[in-house]
Amino acid sequence: MQVVLLERVEHLGQMGDVVSVKDGYGRNFLLPQGKALRATKANLARFETERAQLEARNLDLKREAGAVAAKLDGQSFVVIRQASDGGALYGSVTARDAAEAATAGGFSVERRQIVLDRPVKELGLHPMRVVLHPEVAATITINVARSAEEAALQAQGKTIAELRAEEEAAEQAEFDVQRLFETADDEEGGSPRGMEVIDPDAEDDRR
Repeated sequence: MQVVLLERVEHLGQMGDVVSVKDGYGRNFLLPQGKALRATKANLARFETERAQLEARNLDLKREAGAVAAKLDGQSFVVIRQASDGGALYGSVTARDAAEAATAGGFSVERRQIVLDRPVKELGLHPMRVVLHPEVAATITINVARSAEEAALQAQGKTIAELRAEEEAAEQAEFDVQRLFETADDEEGGSPRGMEVIDPDAEDDRR
């Protein structure tokens, strides 16, 4: 299928370019999204008539997207999920989840604007690209954690392995302290191990 692009499409072409695409891609994405028209004589003539208007509209949209990108770029959003001790999620984080997290954070982001090759399936910090306009994009970070406290530690640069090591060290320290108190209680409440307890009354009877 040949189409004329009504806006820049990444890896395909610029506004006004006539390109060949697979039928499914054209029918299911480019045409319904208003990104292109079939490259018929009538549509090509229509495009040339409306070209100046389309270019002006594109500049306005690009300007608006740039203003949003300036605020959005570099932002981090937390997504809470259940996961194993090793950091593997019980499920995944999708583009929809990322868009909802950004929207909850005060930005209007749609799922289709999130560029995600595959769902996120582990805890940690995950950079994601947000395409706000064919020529404008921002990068956000999705902080996937099991709790708000864990997310705060990850934001400080600590990895899941480091957090797990700290938890194990804390558990070991608590265990050592408990053992220390138990040993102290044994020494105060009984005789030293291996020594016989002498009853004074029994000693008098023997005399």
